[in-house]
Amino acid sequence: MNFEDLSTLRPDLAFIAHWVGDRSHVLDVGCGDGAMLRYLEKGKSCSGYGIEIADDKVLESTRRGINVIQHDMEAGLGLFGDNSFDTVLCLSSLQMMQHVEALLRDIVRVGNEAIVSFPNFAYWPHRVALLKGRMPVSRSLPYQWYDTPNVRCATIYDFKELAEECGLEVLEYVALADGKPVTFLPNLRGSLAVFRLRKRAKRA
Repeated sequence: MNFEDLSTLRPDLAFIAHWVGDRSHVLDVGCGDGAMLRYLEKGKSCSGYGIEIADDKVLESTRRGINVIQHDMEAGLGLFGDNSFDTVLCLSSLQMMQHVEALLRDIVRVGNEAIVSFPNFAYWPHRVALLKGRMPVSRSLPYQWYDTPNVRCATIYDFKELAEECGLEVLEYVALADGKPVTFLPNLRGSLAVFRLRKRAKRA
């Protein structure tokens, strides 16, 4: 898969990929079909592993040639030592977890940096749906309320506050709409929030 394919199929992943350094050792938590890790390996000479629990996604990742471990993320990342990876990705998966805070701490434990993305619940179409008395359904939240795998809803401001409470440093964050950064009123106009994080350095 080349960069053009990734840009066409998943423009959000194409944007996020530029935050990952060349030849990085990467862990993709909730790697899905392995498209992102495959691109990083072929396009940026990265190495690493994917973690996924769904049988069909594990099979797709394997067919792509990804080193994938079938594992429940709710059980944590105890398979890996501290700072085992340059970058840990958790893309559109964190909102599906019961124990978000614990997983977030584990992600930055095993990686020097982490990149986390999630649907921004404050996106304006979501607000309009709520004003109409309905749960939001959109490209970033494509499920009905009764069959959604998402168990957490967050806005950009909510997540920034949680990161700080967890002792994490927010290196940068952006809101994306159709894979492109939104600079004006990002919490209102961005459908996907993306954060780059690391452990806050201890003061001497």
